[in-house]
This record gives sequence, C-alpha cells and structure tokens, in this order.
Amino acid sequence: MASPPDRLSIPVPTWRPDLWRHGALLAFAVIAALFAWRAPGFLGSGNLANILAQAAIPGILALGLTLVIVGGGGNVLAGGLDLSLAANLGLCAALHATLVNAGYGAPLAIGLTLVCGLLVGALNGLTVTLLGLPPLLATLASLNVVAGLELVLSENTVLPASARWLDLLGLGSWLGIPAAGWVLLLTALVLAVLLQRTPYGLRLAAVGDHPEAARAAGLPVRGLVFSSYLLAGGCAGLAALLSVAWFSGSTPGSGELLLPVVAIAFLGTVFSWRSQPSVGGTLLAALLVGMLGNGFQLLGVSSFLVNGVQGTLILLVVAAASLRQEGHR
Repeated sequence: MASPPDRLSIPVPTWRPDLWRHGALLAFAVIAALFAWRAPGFLGSGNLANILAQAAIPGILALGLTLVIVGGGGNVLAGGLDLSLAANLGLCAALHATLVNAGYGAPLAIGLTLVCGLLVGALNGLTVTLLGLPPLLATLASLNVVAGLELVLSENTVLPASARWLDLLGLGSWLGIPAAGWVLLLTALVLAVLLQRTPYGLRLAAVGDHPEAARAAGLPVRGLVFSSYLLAGGCAGLAALLSVAWFSGSTPGSGELLLPVVAIAFLGTVFSWRSQPSVGGTLLAALLVGMLGNGFQLLGVSSFLVNGVQGTLILLVVAAASLRQEGHR
C-alpha cells in the first residue's frame, strides 16, 4: 500500500496563454466601450489622435524597459529592470533645452541629447554586468544620481525651449496622426524587427530565458545584457526630445513617469502571444494606459485615481505571472 503524502498538495491552475491574452483584449475592448459610452467625444478622431500622442513618451520609455526585461528575464526582483528611465528622460530633456537656449543647432543638440541617454544606459549596463549588482538596486542608485544631475542642470526650474523642429515634432501631424504618434509607431516597428527578425533579438531572448544555457552555448551574455541597457538609454533620449517638443521645454517632475512606464512594460506581457515581453504587447499596453488617462480626464476624474489604477495593474500582472509560474512547476 502506498504511503500517504507527507503534506497536502494544493493544485495550482495552469494558465493558458491564449485565454490570458484574449481576456486582456476583451478587457481592453470593454474599457474602450465604457469610455465611449460615458465620456463625450472619446471616439472622435481628434481625441483618438490625442491618445496616441499622449502614449508616445511613456510608450517609448516602456519599449526601452521591454528590451531590458527581455535580456534580463521577467523576474521582478532578479530579472531585467531599469528604474532610471524616467530620470534619464528628465536629464536628457534638461540638457536639450539648455543646448537649444545656448544657440546650438538641431543636429548637435539632438545628437548630444541622445548621447546623454546612451551614457546613462551604459552606466546601468556596466553596474549590472561588471559589478554584478542586482538591476533593481543598480538602477535605483542610478535614478538618484541622474535625478540629482538634472536638478543641478535645471536648478529645479522649467527651462523653456523653442525651435522650428520642436514645433513640428510637438504640433505637426501627417494623415491625421500626430508626429509624436509616428515616432512611437516607428520606434516600435524598428525594435520589433530587431527583436523578432534578427540574430541579435533571438540571442537576447535566449539570454533572458536561459542564461546558463546561453553561456554554455558561447553567447556573450554580459555584452547582450549591456546592450539592452544601452538601447533603453537611447529610448530615454528619444523620449526626452518628444518631451521637450510636447511641453515646449524641460519641466521638473519627470519621475512621475516611472509608475506608468513600469505598468506598461509589465502589462505588455498580458497582450503578447506567449505571455512574454514583446514590442507589440508593450505598444497595446501603452495605448491602454493612455486611454485610461484620457478617459478619466474627459470624465473629470482626479489624476490620483489614475495613479491608483496603474499601481493596481502592476500588482495584478505580477500576481498573475507568479501564479502562471507556479502552475508550470
């Protein structure tokens, strides 16, 4: 006779990725329908274009964070994470506004702004790959350093900036889509091709999913992880250009973007085909978060409630991901 088990085993439900994804898409449609019903003008072409434009800055930052998560793995505590992206944007925006006000031309001002973002990304990559610090702690420390540099450069004040190309980026549109929306869509397209259609993307995903196997196969694990932080820093520099164009200058308080960026990146796994970080999923999540903010604004709901909803989304996604991992063990 078989001996009874030593302890009670409670079965954990196994989550099917297709049901997980379809449920998320259904929730997206329901939320959009509710806003269309309750918020006047929500489905107007002008408002839909505004949602896309509003989603551009946090969406591009979240795309950068997605690269880091792909390369470092989806574990919230030990996997890929970059908490400095919003602060990186603030520093790059302050630098760009300073350069524009100093009379530097567009090519040099844009180039130095992107280089600034890349340097912060390189700093994060080096602390994670060479010093071996956990990404959570490394990028948290980087956040404080970069935020301090922004305060020194801007003296915690608004730095207005005006230039013809900034006006085109902030106010221009083509085919009814704002210029900021085009930047978001083109960035997503480039990164999607990079991750899904190139050897680099396949190797980066292999490093994030199975780092030991990737190391045994001879892949440059540290170099690939470093490159993900470097590209994320480039995304921060690009988002900073949009921020300066959108707000007509550099404004303090960019750290407030951290919560929506993390929410978008984590929520992006819900919309992906295999419940893994993906560019397409992050893009849909950015539109959802942008839709929530826009819809609540039309309904006259406090922005503090929007922050609460974003925090709740993070908790739900992380909890559901943990359940799915338990179900696969």
